[in-house]
Amino acid sequence: MLPNAFIDKPDAPTDVDVAAALGPAKALWDQLLAELAQECNLVVQEWNSYSRKAGWSLRLKHKKRNILYLGPCRGSFRVAFVLGDKAVEAARQCGLSQTVIRLIDEAKRYPEGTAVRFDVQGAKDIAAVKKLTAVKLQN
Repeated sequence: MLPNAFIDKPDAPTDVDVAAALGPAKALWDQLLAELAQECNLVVQEWNSYSRKAGWSLRLKHKKRNILYLGPCRGSFRVAFVLGDKAVEAARQCGLSQTVIRLIDEAKRYPEGTAVRFDVQGAKDIAAVKKLTAVKLQN
């Protein structure tokens, strides 16, 4: 996976910073944010950085609940979910590709859930993000 584009940056990135880092992938970023806001009511967005070594990610929330994270990289971006056991089982049954199912099966498990991360490359990845978002919201 590519490193976060905003490692070692003390301040949250602006939209101009994100556009410069993502390049052509900014269109996918904007499409995903718009579709998640419209279809899943994910309108609460917060930039977050746990450390300067990790960089910055955009956290999408439903009310006060964290649903997913978007991490800008150079030329692409990464999506991350923390799925509980019920959500992992539901994800296996919701028609995701075998590639995404394998990512879930191989993901590291933490006390708070299974950390599923992957890079968004195109429309098929947007569809997977939307399915996993629906699973997370329902579980």
